[in-house]
Amino acid sequence: MHELSVTQSVVDAVIDKMGDAKVTSVLLEIGKLSGIEPDSVRFCFEIVAGGTTLEGAKLEIVELPGEGTCRTCGEMLEFDDRIVLCSCGSADVEVLAGTELRIRSVEVA
Repeated sequence: MHELSVTQSVVDAVIDKMGDAKVTSVLLEIGKLSGIEPDSVRFCFEIVAGGTTLEGAKLEIVELPGEGTCRTCGEMLEFDDRIVLCSCGSADVEVLAGTELRIRSVEVA
C-alpha cells in the first residue's frame, strides 16, 4: 500500500511549511488517474498524523477527473480511467490532467 508513504510525505510537507503551528484542516487534490486511493489516504492520515501538529486535523480530499485531447479529432475528453476511447473511435488520447497529488490548502489554529 503506497498510500502510507504518500500520506507520510504529505504530513511531512505540511509540518515543514507550518512548523509548530497546530494544523486543523488539510485539503488535498488527488487525480483519478494518479493511482492513489483516497479512502486509503484517509485511513493512513489518522495514523501518520498522530503525535504531530496535525493530530486531529480534518482531511478533505477533492478527486479530480482525467482530462485529455483526442489526437485524431481534437475532441476534449473527461474520463476516470486510463483506458480511453474517444467518440470518434480513436484511443490516441493525450492525458492533460488527472494525475495530480496536490496540497491545496492548510488551516491552522
